[in-house]
Amino acid sequence: MTIVFKVSDNVKSKMVKYYEDLKKDKTPPYAVFSAQEADTVVTLYESGKVMFQGVSADIDAALWVEQERILNNRHIDLDNKKEKKEKKEDKKDKNEFFYNMNTIGSDEVGTGDYFGPVVVSATYVEKKDFTFLEELGVKDSKKLTDENIIKIAPEIIKVIPHVTIFLDNKVYNDNYSVDVNMNKIKAVLHNKVLLNLLKKEKYDYQKIVVDQFVNEKKYYEYIKDVPERVNNITFVTKAEDKCLSVACAAIISRFIFLKEMKRLSEELGIELPKGAGPLVDEIGKKIIEKHGLDKLKDIAKLNFKNTERIKELS
Repeated sequence: MTIVFKVSDNVKSKMVKYYEDLKKDKTPPYAVFSAQEADTVVTLYESGKVMFQGVSADIDAALWVEQERILNNRHIDLDNKKEKKEKKEDKKDKNEFFYNMNTIGSDEVGTGDYFGPVVVSATYVEKKDFTFLEELGVKDSKKLTDENIIKIAPEIIKVIPHVTIFLDNKVYNDNYSVDVNMNKIKAVLHNKVLLNLLKKEKYDYQKIVVDQFVNEKKYYEYIKDVPERVNNITFVTKAEDKCLSVACAAIISRFIFLKEMKRLSEELGIELPKGAGPLVDEIGKKIIEKHGLDKLKDIAKLNFKNTERIKELS
């Protein structure tokens, strides 16, 4: 697998620091460095173009795609290598796009976290629910802290029709492979929650909205073999900021994820950190020392590069 895209200067500097100890002796022409991390070769060029080559190229690339999203509001589609950047002048119009509609929306949590499950939810939100949700702060869901989410999610769950699927780490690890990557797992789970919600009852909706993580064509390729699929989907980047049903789905998913992380932490006697940074590696080492290497299969996503780093530390 080969993935190529261009990174911004601030992300470029972070990459140089991150791969400092993994650099290869030989550097290609016009390259800043070439580094080997497990089975992936990462090459960063002076132009800012970065190339990931290897079985887990998608996982390594996803780390920097997320950095671009957080630091620069850039959205890079790894499947078609097209970059999308939201223009500030268009933001208000896009936020209002779904405001006068009843919608069904879905969103996921946990795909960028080494520890903990993948959680996907779908919700149905009617126009009559808007005031209630806005008073809770749902319209600005990105600004909500985990403490806010723990407080308001139960109120949303009481009122808003929803379906949630919880993929634990053991099932995730049993199913992840070269042919079944993270995006395929997400596509299958999104399709399942949407299908299950639609089967609960007949909803008077105008749009089904999914927070876009791949292009539409690739999404449907990923689910082409499932017995039933939902087809009439509108894919939108940063949909949780533009569609209240997606925002509700994101909040419910995060709430379930936080509850499971708390449960796992209490079970282990060690507080599990979120994300996939250096602290994760340190905690992983402690878990192995206390519970053994096999315990990671029950609490972590073993395909992440953290696994190899944790083994090296242990």
